[in-house]
Amino acid sequence: MTDLQKLTIGKALNLGLRRAMEEDPKVLIMGEDVGKLGGVFRITDGLQKDFGEQRVLDTPLAESGIIGTAVGLAVRGFRPVCEIQFEGFIFPGFDQISSQLAKLHYRTQGKIKMPVVIRVPFGGGIGAVEHHSESPESLFAHIPGLKVVSISNAVDAYWGIQQAIKSDDPILFFEPKRLYHSGALRAEIDVAGTPSEVFSSQVVREGTTATVVAYGPSVKVALDAAAAAADEGKSLEVIDLRTLSPLDLGPVFESVRKTGRLIALSEAPSESSLTSEIAARVQQECFYSLESPVLRVTGFDTPYPPAKLEEHYLPDLDRVLHAVDRSLAW
Repeated sequence: MTDLQKLTIGKALNLGLRRAMEEDPKVLIMGEDVGKLGGVFRITDGLQKDFGEQRVLDTPLAESGIIGTAVGLAVRGFRPVCEIQFEGFIFPGFDQISSQLAKLHYRTQGKIKMPVVIRVPFGGGIGAVEHHSESPESLFAHIPGLKVVSISNAVDAYWGIQQAIKSDDPILFFEPKRLYHSGALRAEIDVAGTPSEVFSSQVVREGTTATVVAYGPSVKVALDAAAAAADEGKSLEVIDLRTLSPLDLGPVFESVRKTGRLIALSEAPSESSLTSEIAARVQQECFYSLESPVLRVTGFDTPYPPAKLEEHYLPDLDRVLHAVDRSLAW
């Protein structure tokens, strides 16, 4: 039996949260304005109305308190899902995440599990300033004890949020906010089907000329670049990492051994980033297959700029194609 629905990323997340709450009464949603308002991006719209204020909690503007409370709820057997309104607001809760959430399972020798999901809208492209358009995912990928996921499409949004909630590990779930309501990214989802494992990377376009690895909002940029490159006779293989910690680089290694070239794409600043890790690991594992150095296309090592400059800051199709040309010219 199939149940096909055509959904945006935002609607897919809403439906995935709804299904998780229907299946498990221990699933709670908490955050700033997630209840009556339905979140600033309306991802939790209607959930408080249908599940009540004891399961969808409007919290004070206190990220440390939100995450600290979620830790306590997890100890008592609940599965809290916290929403951070914008990625730049997460840092008041960084201590709770790094010192408590990531460590309690290890500290108690496995006696206490931490099934906490922290939803983080991230990335630029919405005409907002610093604290509203950033990409801090590398900071959390560096912390042992956390899983870090970043979805790029509606199918992974629907199934991924459910898989994250069912996991006994604490998960940072990064969502590309500028793509939430993109009609162009609507996808048919069999909501009664069997999902693929979101905690693994996935080849989303096959190719032979060069490999482009990306995640979150950058996957669409990579796919657009691959379509443009095809008009020039170049075949780009695009890989969506999906989970940033632990990294599943097996498909990336396999692809690079085929193409001999890699471009790592991300909106985050380049220094000490996930693209740095990818470049190091590919060089280590695929050295004799590489025809050119691994190249990175990223945001710049500056604070996020004013809205009128963000189109110059964010990696775009032209910068990806320029990197492909540089790699081929090596």
